[in-house]
Amino acid sequence: MGILTWFMESVWANNLMLIFTILVLGYALGRITICGLDLGTAGVLLVALVFGHFGVVIPDVVGDLGLICFVTAVGYIAGPKFFRNIKANAKSYILIGLVTILSGALVCVAVIKLFNVPTDICVGLMSGALTSTPGLAAAKEAAGVNAAVGYGIAYPFGVVGVVLFVQLIPKILKTDMDAERAKFTAAATVSVEQKEEKKRIAIDEFGFFAFALAIILGIILAKISIPLPGGGKFALGTSGGPLLAGLVLGHFGHIGPVDIKPNTNMLKHIREFGLALFLLGAGLEGGAGFVEVLKEQGVMLFVYGALMTLVPMFAAYFFAAKVLKLSVFNSLGSICGGMTSTPALGTLIRVTKTDDVAAAYAATYPFALILVVLCCQFIGILF
Repeated sequence: MGILTWFMESVWANNLMLIFTILVLGYALGRITICGLDLGTAGVLLVALVFGHFGVVIPDVVGDLGLICFVTAVGYIAGPKFFRNIKANAKSYILIGLVTILSGALVCVAVIKLFNVPTDICVGLMSGALTSTPGLAAAKEAAGVNAAVGYGIAYPFGVVGVVLFVQLIPKILKTDMDAERAKFTAAATVSVEQKEEKKRIAIDEFGFFAFALAIILGIILAKISIPLPGGGKFALGTSGGPLLAGLVLGHFGHIGPVDIKPNTNMLKHIREFGLALFLLGAGLEGGAGFVEVLKEQGVMLFVYGALMTLVPMFAAYFFAAKVLKLSVFNSLGSICGGMTSTPALGTLIRVTKTDDVAAAYAATYPFALILVVLCCQFIGILF
């Protein structure tokens, strides 16, 4: 008993011990499989929510670092095929983002009108259901500070719901994953002329120089803000800026004679570690006061938030698969982007066993990001 007490005290007093204890427990939880479904890395989020409920706090920079590393790695991996993909399917990605966000906004307005939920809380629910931090910032500015309460309630299901959805759809459709992967990868392959490759100057063996450069450029892009109607502002933020920088650098692969293509295996490992740190930070932040808010506002807020996650997902999938006739992998990748769901993309890559789905995510994400910010602002102002 003395050893256990000493261990718990050591964990609580040491940020590094806390971080890796949550990661160990989260990955163990994520490995549990029920009916062929598992949480994967999203298990870290649930464990972090529990720790957050009991008052555990770590510096914000941990979650920010995780998010930046994840989206930069995603951008770099998707970059070589992204611009060709978006050129061929730009209309589809814009429409999927539009269907996803507008259906969530319609549910939000319906909840405000039918159930008299305060606008600030409801807009926060929508931004949490769509896992959009920029949406939360817009909601707080347009509707009020209580938007953060709604965000905290809806965010956990917003993460877990999409993570389970991208696993469930292929099972329901009985998708032949090997055949689908081969077809999807072949369609995504960029045909390029065989040219003699010039020898480039590699700054370091693994490409950390290039990765750090993309992050610096991404942070600069993240700070650029564009004025919007109603006095609001739009910015790519911590998630969008590094993603765009990674896409561009990944597409070109070099700056003059300098090689800026990081090692692919290194990118995959950083992508996973970054996702885990991001979920850890988000879970700890969301866990603080989570139970108290539900007690005070009622469990129905959780239900409304869940609807704002489920309705956009199913509406977008029906539109992508039945109207646009996209493949299963392309549809799910686009939905992850439309829901601005970073954790779901990590799960989808693991389930499909191809990095090419990240291109569909990266193509849909910017449109969805802009739309969710605009919708949060307009609902906050008009309702």
